[in-house]
Formats: sequence, C-alpha cells, structure tokens
Amino acid sequence: MRPRVSIQASALRNGNFSLRIDPVRSEDAGLYEAQVAYNMGIQSCQVELGVITVTLSPPSPVVENEPLLLSCNSSHRASLMETRWFHNGHLVPTSGTFFSLHGALSILRPSMSDAGSWRCQLRYSDNVIISATYNLQILGFDGPANPVVYAAAGSTAD
Repeated sequence: MRPRVSIQASALRNGNFSLRIDPVRSEDAGLYEAQVAYNMGIQSCQVELGVITVTLSPPSPVVENEPLLLSCNSSHRASLMETRWFHNGHLVPTSGTFFSLHGALSILRPSMSDAGSWRCQLRYSDNVIISATYNLQILGFDGPANPVVYAAAGSTAD
C-alpha cells in the first residue's frame, strides 16, 4: 500500500517543496507549515487546507425509487449562507422530487435520469464559494416504465 502523504525527493533539489496528499480526507483540513534550512537561514511558508465532502446516504449502490440523501460539508469556518445543487451542470430547483434541508439534497424517488454529475455549491458569509462534485450511479432499468413486447403465437418471447 502506498502512503497517502508524500514529498517528491527529486523535486526538492529544484526548490519544489510540495506536500502531496492523495486521497484527501476530512481530517486533513487545517494549517500546514513548511520550513527549509538553507545557508544558515530558515525559510518557512504556511498554507491552510480546506476540505469539502459530498457524501451519499445510504452508500452506493443506489437502487431506483429508493430515497437517497446527498450531503455537502466543508471545513470553511464562516457561516454558511446558501447551498445550491447542480445536476449535469443545470441548477436543480427544489420541488416535490428534490428536497433541500440544511445543505443536503433529498431525492425521494431517484430514477435512472438522476444518475450523473451532482455538484454542490456552498456560499459563506465572507462571500467564499466552494463546490464539489459527486458522480451518482443508480441501478435500475433504463427504458419504458411499462414495456409491451409482442410475440407471434408459437414463437419465443424474449
């Protein structure tokens, strides 16, 4: 198993002191500081890592017509003012099918057409806007709701 956190040793000689975290987790949020000792001096820099997560409940796989909840959370410290959801790039209005509560989106009867890219957009009191995407997969049948199959008498119907 490879480590989640790494520094590329070959890049250090070129002045690249980047820290790589893959995959990023919620608990990785916080303030990071790098210090480099060079010619009797110390150089340092700080960076704050913010993390945004989109979670699905119940976890995958989602079955058609079974309710689901997409939640969007961020480590940003300001007050959350607004949450907007987009499906395949289009703003999703809340309606009888899509219900928004405390930043989460409830889909009461998900269908195959609800599969795809879901993006939450969080707007905070300091006007910072953060977004993250979740690729939703739904198990079900893609076709007419009540298909009619005709077969000739004496033949096999598939």
